Amino acid sequence: MRTLIYSSLLLLIACNNNKQSSFEVEGSIKNSGAKTVYLEEASIGSFRPVIVDSAKLDKDGKFLMDALAKEETIYNLRLDENVYPVVSFINDSKHITINADLKGQEVYTVKGSHASEQLKEFLHTSGEKLRSIYNSNRTIDSLQKAAVGDSIIGLHVTEHTNTVNELKKYTADFISKSKSAALSVFVLGTFQSMASNPAFAMDGFSNEELQQLIGQTAAKFPEHQGVASINKSMLAEMQKAKAVAASSLLNKPAPDFTLPDVNGNPVSLSSYKGKYVLVDFWASWCRPCRMENPNVVQAYNKFKDKNFTVLGVSLDRPDGKDDWVKAIQDDKLAWTHVSDLKFWESSVVPLYHFEGIPYNVLVDPTGKIIAESLRGEDLERKLSEVLK
Repeated sequence: MRTLIYSSLLLLIACNNNKQSSFEVEGSIKNSGAKTVYLEEASIGSFRPVIVDSAKLDKDGKFLMDALAKEETIYNLRLDENVYPVVSFINDSKHITINADLKGQEVYTVKGSHASEQLKEFLHTSGEKLRSIYNSNRTIDSLQKAAVGDSIIGLHVTEHTNTVNELKKYTADFISKSKSAALSVFVLGTFQSMASNPAFAMDGFSNEELQQLIGQTAAKFPEHQGVASINKSMLAEMQKAKAVAASSLLNKPAPDFTLPDVNGNPVSLSSYKGKYVLVDFWASWCRPCRMENPNVVQAYNKFKDKNFTVLGVSLDRPDGKDDWVKAIQDDKLAWTHVSDLKFWESSVVPLYHFEGIPYNVLVDPTGKIIAESLRGEDLERKLSEVLK
């Protein structure tokens, strides 16, 4: 699910303080086969870390480097031309020691930096939970493809959801207890990045939750100019989001649209007048959508004989028709489906003002939107209310 103000986390958190102080990092990297180690300053969310120093590894893999820092931030140790760093750490002290053994179980140790030790702890614990989330998601995918009963799939979905919620709570608690501004923002950005990966099928923090976490971090570390900049940017984004919410379509006529179905035949929303219709925005590539589909199927089967139906609107890509049709079949979505196959450029996105999927609106027989974003038990509860 896309998050409106997650982009604010991609701001450089170490760019606004004119004061500079030096720090040094030393240690060893054994069993790497590398000749050179690079020290990189990494802005939060940036894909282009800046090299600030480098050193040749001696025969024992030892090195010593130093750098000037404007503010506490994230640094990487990277070897030769490797893309990924060996270690990430935080410059919260003048002297930091890092020892890594690429053949060892623990990989690396860090001394002299409490924030870096905490960072290592977060990556370890969150990594274990992510492995569980990834494996359960793969199991759910396999069961859905094998057309296993919904009750069995539901057990695995519950397990997956519980683990995601555990990781989310762990992350929020970690940020609340953190004594490092850079660590707090790094942890938050890392979690949101995980959530954006479809392999995990998990939702990130909402806009409101993000603002709360960044706001408390800014209040805790008022001297950190980077966090203050992020907080200011996110507050501005929240104001924009509230303006959009003020123009909600709830209790207003549903904007009409006409899109081709799987056979290329045009289908208009207005043709459903006289019925309750759930307009369900989804896509074959959207794991949270696929995990929500069993709930929609259950609601459809329960209420389809009570003047209710579903209209599926897909945001699949231009080359994704086969995947779209296959997902309809695999997930047993026995209602009409339409799509212009334009991904987020679909004509329905600006009509309905949604920022992420799954998303839906419930339209009454007069064509008025009477509910939106109905998921899980909320969908059946609302349908039971209106289809008495």
